[in-house]
Amino acid sequence: MRLKTILLIVAVAMAHSVPPGTLFCQEASYSMDDYYSVEKIDIHVHIHTENTDFVTLTKRDHFRFVNISVQSTEDPIVMEQRLRTTLLQYRANADLIAPVSSFSMTGWEEPDWQEKTIHHLDETFAAGAIGVKIWKNIGMVARDVKGNYIMIDDLKFDPIIAHIEKCGKVLVGHLGEPKNCWLSLSEMTVKNDYKYFQENPQYYMFLHPEMPSYQEQIDARDRMLSKHPQVTFVAAHLASLEWSVDEIADFLDRFPNAVVETAARICHLQYQTQQDRAKVISFLIKYQDRVLYGTDLGVGPDDPTVAIYEKAHTTWERDWEYFNTENMITVPELDAPVQGLALPREVVEKLYSKNAKRIFSRSWRSTPSQ
Repeated sequence: MRLKTILLIVAVAMAHSVPPGTLFCQEASYSMDDYYSVEKIDIHVHIHTENTDFVTLTKRDHFRFVNISVQSTEDPIVMEQRLRTTLLQYRANADLIAPVSSFSMTGWEEPDWQEKTIHHLDETFAAGAIGVKIWKNIGMVARDVKGNYIMIDDLKFDPIIAHIEKCGKVLVGHLGEPKNCWLSLSEMTVKNDYKYFQENPQYYMFLHPEMPSYQEQIDARDRMLSKHPQVTFVAAHLASLEWSVDEIADFLDRFPNAVVETAARICHLQYQTQQDRAKVISFLIKYQDRVLYGTDLGVGPDDPTVAIYEKAHTTWERDWEYFNTENMITVPELDAPVQGLALPREVVEKLYSKNAKRIFSRSWRSTPSQ
């Protein structure tokens, strides 16, 4: 590692009262040559196929996965397929896959909705699910009989969340969207947001001022967490606060049982790195126990396995280069290159595996087969 980055990391550690020795117990940073040998966990994937070849291919990358069955549709056939394949992948590779289930909003107005939902979750827990994912349809799609959008702090969710906590499971939440979602296309900071919201106008809130605002989504999430301070909460997509590491830091300070993960939002860290690299390094060092690596990788039933793997491998290597080297890196989401962070090894190990092992402590029956 270059002297300039070492001095920067020492300065950051001193500024945040982090004992420098905790950062330099090993060689300062990993290199690209270390990619294959270091254990890694992708905390956010959607592998929904009966074919297990993708996971077999990823063994060379030394990856494990949290595989999520997300409730992004109310089509019961689609949801059955997602849950079935999520659990199938787990049974095929229990040492590599940790499954997360979800629940339907169908029947929200019925008096037994809560009871049925808890029963469904218990069935998934018995089958191996170690967590439950709540999605942005809560707050952005589902409505009650009066036409009001159902927010995650609604009282009807309280027994569901309390049950998840009681069972020792993890609550994973994708609530709200990137702040770019409420901006015009020309104001967006990263290309993938531009592409996604251009192709998915139903979720592009700039076009829907009648819907709950960005701040209303964030406030509802925070009110829910205030009611359930003991639930272990994984805030997907950098807690929808991807635009500011200062805002993420404030969120983590307010909710000690919450962590954030990076799925589909690393480009936002890279955008901020272009503006103030030292601040991003400072954030990741100070909150090294609270940030988990994830990508939002998807593998569908008809996807060509080798092509999907090659695409995933390219993303994983590019992310590794960003977190571990000082290289100037070209990324598809930004026009200009971004310099890598060259984080200390201990910080990288927590980001890529140690934090996930702690949060999902009941997962992965054994060490991954090589």
